[in-house]
Amino acid sequence: MSNLKWREIIQTSMAGGGSKRAIYAALFGNLGIAISKLVAAILTGSTSMWAETYHSFSDTFNQVLLLVGIKTSKKQVSEKHPFGHGKEQFFWSFIVATLIFGISGVLSLDQGFSSLFGVEKHTLENVSITYVILAISFVFEANALRIAFGIFKKGIEDRGEKLTISTLMIEFKESKDTSVLTVIVEDSAAILGIIIAATAVYLSDITGNMVYDAIGSILIGLTLMTFAFFLARENKDLLIGEAMSRRDYKAIFNAVSKIPQVDKIISIRTMHLAPEDVLIAIEVSLIDELTTDSIESIIDDIEGKVKQAIPYTTSSKIYVELERAK
Repeated sequence: MSNLKWREIIQTSMAGGGSKRAIYAALFGNLGIAISKLVAAILTGSTSMWAETYHSFSDTFNQVLLLVGIKTSKKQVSEKHPFGHGKEQFFWSFIVATLIFGISGVLSLDQGFSSLFGVEKHTLENVSITYVILAISFVFEANALRIAFGIFKKGIEDRGEKLTISTLMIEFKESKDTSVLTVIVEDSAAILGIIIAATAVYLSDITGNMVYDAIGSILIGLTLMTFAFFLARENKDLLIGEAMSRRDYKAIFNAVSKIPQVDKIISIRTMHLAPEDVLIAIEVSLIDELTTDSIESIIDDIEGKVKQAIPYTTSSKIYVELERAK
C-alpha cells in the first residue's frame, strides 16, 4: 500500500471518525433498548429482564464516557502535559470497564440472588412482551456490533492481510483503539445477555419455575463481570505504558537495520500515548570512522525510516540514541 494511502487512513483514525461512528451507533441503540427493556421488566416482573435493563442503561452511560474520552484526548499539548492528553481515552475506557463490573454486573447478581433466595417469590406476566423487546434489542445490538466490527477489521484489510480467525485474534490483542474494542466487547456481551435472558424467561414460562429466570440474571451478571475484567486489564496495560504491537516493532526494526551505516540496533523502546500516538526511543551502534555531519545525517535518516514504517509517528516523539563508549 502507498504511503499516501496509509496517511489518509491514519488521519481518519486520528480524527476519531471511526471510533465515534461505532460509539454513536451503540449509544442511540442502547438508549432505545434500555427504555424498552425497562418497560418490559416492569410489565413482566422478570429478574432476567431487570438484569438486562441495568445492563443497557449502563451501556448507554458508558458510550457517553467513551465520547468524553475521545474529546478530552484531543486537548492541546501544554507545559504540564508535554506529550498531550492521549491517555485520557484509555482512562475513560478503564472507567467504563469498572462501571460494567460494578454496576451492571453486581446489580444483575443481586437481582438474581434476591429472587433465588429471597422470601418473596416473583412471577412472570405478559411474557410475550419480553420476547418482542428482546428480539428488537437483538437486532439493534447486532447492528451496532456490525458497525464496530467493520471499523475494527478495516485495519486488517487496509494492510492487505487476509481476514482470518488468526488475524482477528492478533488484531484484537494488539489493537490500541480501546473505544472500538469496548463497543465490540459491550455489544458482544449484550447479545449473549439477550440470549441468556430469552432462554431463562422461556424455561420459567413453560415450567412455571422461576428459578430459571433468577439463574438467568445471575448468568448475565457473571457474563458482564467476565467481559469487564478483560476490558479493565487491557486498559490498565495501556495506562501504565504499553509498547506498540509486535507488527509495528518489526517494521521499525527492519527499516532501521537496512541503513548501511547502522552496525547494530541495541534496543527499541516504545510506549503508546494514544491509539495513534507513540513514543519511540531507539539506541543504535554505528559503523566506525563517521564524521559528525555524517552522524547527524544518519540520525535524520533513522527518524525518516521510522516515520515511513509507522506513518502516524512524529519527529518530536522519536528519540535516537547512539551506543555509549564502554
